[in-house]
Amino acid sequence: MIYTKGKAGKVMNKTIITVVGKDQVGIIAKVCTYLAESKVNILDISQTIVSGYFNMMMVVDTNESPKEFAAVSAELEKLGEEIGVIIKAQREEIFNMMHRI
Repeated sequence: MIYTKGKAGKVMNKTIITVVGKDQVGIIAKVCTYLAESKVNILDISQTIVSGYFNMMMVVDTNESPKEFAAVSAELEKLGEEIGVIIKAQREEIFNMMHRI
């Protein structure tokens, strides 16, 4: 597992979260509420809507979360099913390896 240091030298455990699906009210609110309740800090977020389809990518720090990565990933996937979108969480190093050119 790769850890990086933030501004104050704090160790960060970065995860990439993607959310894709038909646009509807409350997607960002529900995902962000889950992350806040799980003590997952959002470092960066980008979202767009194209022809009625919602796409969001987040970089988060899971270092302060009491939950294991597998639990956060599974709970996000379940949340996605409940709200009708696909939510995937990947550790930063895996995401980077998968998207190398």
